[in-house]
Amino acid sequence: MKHLKLLLIKVNVSHETFTFFLSPLYKSDPIDYNVYIGFRFSIPSRYFSATEETMGKIIAVINQKGGVGKTTTAVNLASGIGIWGKKVLLVDADPQGNTTTGYGIGKRDVAFSSYDLLTTGAHAKDAVISTEFKNVSVIPANMDLAGAEVELIEMQKRESKLKTALALIRDDYDYIFIDCPPSLGLITVNALTAADSFLVPMQCEYYAMEGLSQLIATVKRIKASYNPDISLEGIVLTMFDGRLNLTQQVVDEIKKFFPKELYKTTIPRGVRLSEAPSYGCPIQYYDAKCKGAAAYDELSREFIKRSKKK
Repeated sequence: MKHLKLLLIKVNVSHETFTFFLSPLYKSDPIDYNVYIGFRFSIPSRYFSATEETMGKIIAVINQKGGVGKTTTAVNLASGIGIWGKKVLLVDADPQGNTTTGYGIGKRDVAFSSYDLLTTGAHAKDAVISTEFKNVSVIPANMDLAGAEVELIEMQKRESKLKTALALIRDDYDYIFIDCPPSLGLITVNALTAADSFLVPMQCEYYAMEGLSQLIATVKRIKASYNPDISLEGIVLTMFDGRLNLTQQVVDEIKKFFPKELYKTTIPRGVRLSEAPSYGCPIQYYDAKCKGAAAYDELSREFIKRSKKK
């Protein structure tokens, strides 16, 4: 997959430095900076230098089957990556708003939400809420989002509303995670159209395998119609219990079809993981010494390491 790059031009004239951001370029596109910049700005080449800045990567956290640890993974993976020094934006695109409350944000108190980005054309920056947790900001959701599915039907380019909104702020962050609803409706289509990749948290059970195949089929349709560059970021096994034979059977099946995409880190069941949302904070800030916090810390490191290789 081609990674979008933003060309950053710094021009020094009479000891003054001016900065220009040019159009997004593909990393693989050959370009003669001297010719391009000289033509664009008519500035002698001795005055400028050119570097490339990576735009933020957008990842949809998705599984149409509910109760698989999707939101738990979105909340705690974002927090873990923030602790490792990366700037993260977490977009709550689930009408239940559990990601929002998981960061201690009252759903009734928000002025703008993901609903406004999808239906009213509100600026994404107006919806961003900075949290007390290191390097993590949130675009919240509330029950208004449940009506977005119906409202979007009548709109032109309804599948790309979220993509358009996030394009204005994606270079402000290293990673943007979208917590998708447990369904394959228009909100999820918007998330997959906006995303560079998708991350699938799943349980080790038979129905989860069926759901994964359905999800992959849906993404193929999105890829064909709206977003040809989307790819599978990875699969995270949640509520993991290695003592069960079924667990190992599911792991073996996933490895057959997705040997490179399956994360080595697994997320165990844990009471502390279930308790943390009621206190409005990620697991790393609720109980940093529990097994769940250690697992998400390891997953965060593995995620960042993999992202650097792609």
